[in-house]
Amino acid sequence: MTSADRPQPPHPSQDPAPAVLTVLTTVDSAEGAEALARTAVEARLAACAQINGPVTSVYRWQGALETAQEWQVLFKTTEAAYPALEARLSAGHPYDTPEVIATPVVRGSERYLAWVAAEVKAG
Repeated sequence: MTSADRPQPPHPSQDPAPAVLTVLTTVDSAEGAEALARTAVEARLAACAQINGPVTSVYRWQGALETAQEWQVLFKTTEAAYPALEARLSAGHPYDTPEVIATPVVRGSERYLAWVAAEVKAG
């Protein structure tokens, strides 16, 4: 068998799709959650934001055990836009120490991930 007969690996894409992230935060009201979601999507720092709640959070804060109702906001964004999204969330967040956690999307629908990439503009 010659090298021409061997199957060749696919060529890497010339324009690889940007890495997609989900970014989670929580706030103390539905109105606050919607405000964060709207500003991020309007600024094209996220393609989508989903609000879920209320949820019950149990945590330790300043030495005391706390229980509170919160609303979760899950943003779909790109790795390139993450720094600007984090800065916007931190600036508009009602908490002193806001939860902002980014998780890479390791697999997903190609069409959906392409839509996220097309909607988000790096900050």
